[in-house]
Amino acid sequence: MSETFTVKAEAREQVGKGAARHLRRNKMVPAVIYGDKQPPLSIAIPYKETFLKLHAGGFKTTIMTIDVGGKQIRVLPKDYQLDPVKDFLIHVDFLRVSSRTVVAVEIPVHFENEEAAPGIKVQGGMLNIAHHSVAVHCPAESIPEAFTVDLTGMEIGAAIHASDLKLPKGVTLDDEHDFVVATIVPPMAEELDEIEEAPETEVTAQGDETAESDEK
Repeated sequence: MSETFTVKAEAREQVGKGAARHLRRNKMVPAVIYGDKQPPLSIAIPYKETFLKLHAGGFKTTIMTIDVGGKQIRVLPKDYQLDPVKDFLIHVDFLRVSSRTVVAVEIPVHFENEEAAPGIKVQGGMLNIAHHSVAVHCPAESIPEAFTVDLTGMEIGAAIHASDLKLPKGVTLDDEHDFVVATIVPPMAEELDEIEEAPETEVTAQGDETAESDEK
């Protein structure tokens, strides 16, 4: 699970576009906390700190503690909005969580030891990734940081399925089908063509030179 962190927030009494613009001018981001059978709570959080956490990775799989007027609320970021033109953060949605909360999240898949895969290192194949992340259901307090796949010994044609992922206790895949996460595929046809055509190009060039000599 990713390391948690605490953010100090302010309760918002006014909502709407005008109030949101006022917050952004003061380097704050409008946000809302919902869930756990409680009324939604409108808050404002620091822009810079939140923006940096967002781009550090794992934002939507990291439990946060939001301090609102001294009250500690544990939350999971569920969604955020960026300005479509300027790409700055304009709103964040948070879900209240507890030890009983089960959440649906996307967990990234990492691949290691490509140099120890004969299909890549020796046979010239490529790792073709079909899913860079997989959707799972898991306890909010036990969200995996990532799934790691060891490619050691894999040759061309090898396939990594969802069932090959090592799921921690309490974590289940959202998709019941045993889908393919990645495969090791042969070199691209264009690369093979270049290798095969190289000698023919040299013969053609020599033939052209002979033809020119005969004409003289």
